Amino acid sequence: MSLKLSKLSKPVRFCLITCVLILVYLIIAIPFKVMSVIPGFTDIRPVMLLKPVYGIFFGIPGCIAFAIGNLIGDIISDSLRWSSIAGFAANFLGPFVFYVFWTRISKTPFSLRTGKSILKQLAVIVVSSVIEALIITPAVKLIYPEIDMLLLFITIFLNGAAFPLMLGIPLMILMQEELGFKPITR
Repeated sequence: MSLKLSKLSKPVRFCLITCVLILVYLIIAIPFKVMSVIPGFTDIRPVMLLKPVYGIFFGIPGCIAFAIGNLIGDIISDSLRWSSIAGFAANFLGPFVFYVFWTRISKTPFSLRTGKSILKQLAVIVVSSVIEALIITPAVKLIYPEIDMLLLFITIFLNGAAFPLMLGIPLMILMQEELGFKPITR
């Protein structure tokens, strides 16, 4: 007996997709929690490659899964702090920027087949990464003034930009072109 996702009610499908995406997030994130840059605050995060994937291919369930996955990762790695509230917001908004850009702002549907579309994606990656760094860094500064804010900002930005660029774009091309995944549309 096979389970057809399309036969499930919309709320059940939403919850199921969100839970599966959280699990995928944690499988990728948890092994790298030991690679701390600022212990308890930031680490090397290859899981950030999923940021555009979750926003573009899964929409709001992906954004929620990304934020909850990060929060669970903080709890598991004993990194849960008051600044995790800002981390939750930033990790929701990161994929949400991709979702909004490709469903509301861009005049063309999502595709990475042309240089122009890859440049658009690069711009969204940078904007998303700056937004995340601008949310998390001041929250940490407010609560933990002893933390090196420049190092924190740079680490958050580089995690948010480098992994989606180096690994996220190839993954999205593979998903769309070879595996037949359809991005969220207008």
